[in-house]
Amino acid sequence: MATDTPEPSDAAASEFDWLTLDDDEQVQWSGKPHVYSIVPALIVGLPLSLFLIGIPIVVGAYLNRENTVYLLTNDALYRKSGILSRDVQKIEFEKVQNISYSQGALGNYFGYGTVDISTAGGTGVEMQFRAVPDPKAVQQRINEQSRRSRGKGGGGDGDDASEDPGQILDDIRTELRAIRSAVEADGRDVASGESEGEDGERS
Repeated sequence: MATDTPEPSDAAASEFDWLTLDDDEQVQWSGKPHVYSIVPALIVGLPLSLFLIGIPIVVGAYLNRENTVYLLTNDALYRKSGILSRDVQKIEFEKVQNISYSQGALGNYFGYGTVDISTAGGTGVEMQFRAVPDPKAVQQRINEQSRRSRGKGGGGDGDDASEDPGQILDDIRTELRAIRSAVEADGRDVASGESEGEDGERS
């Protein structure tokens, strides 16, 4: 179930030992598949457990849920999965193009769904938060953090664009005066040369 993390740095050090964060990166939210997401496996697996076929189905669904973690930091999205092995996927916010969510019949009833994350230049959905509780709220949280991250990342370019207009005009005037002085100086030199030429011809 989704959980807020009030002290991101401490939580990342203890709970998320599979995660390596940058110096200024902090965990904003973490979650895992909804507990009711294993209901379909129970429906199929329990009747078959009489023949020992359904036990692996139920156990596999439970272990898959327990070993899946969805993570949101101020810089990126992470998805960790795998029972015997470990698969960690990361997408930085600067690459995120679109976030959407969907809910099936069971998901709509129990309150879980899938959040799809697409990236710029990617081919379709690049990351999924499957069976996450309250997918609409998760989508909104990701959207908000993505906007904040992009605004922070674009601050450097904005500094040049927000330069004082008065200072810009002063710089333009200074350049124009320099050009005018250079043109006038060239004109005096030309006029002086022509005058000297005329004096030489008369002499």
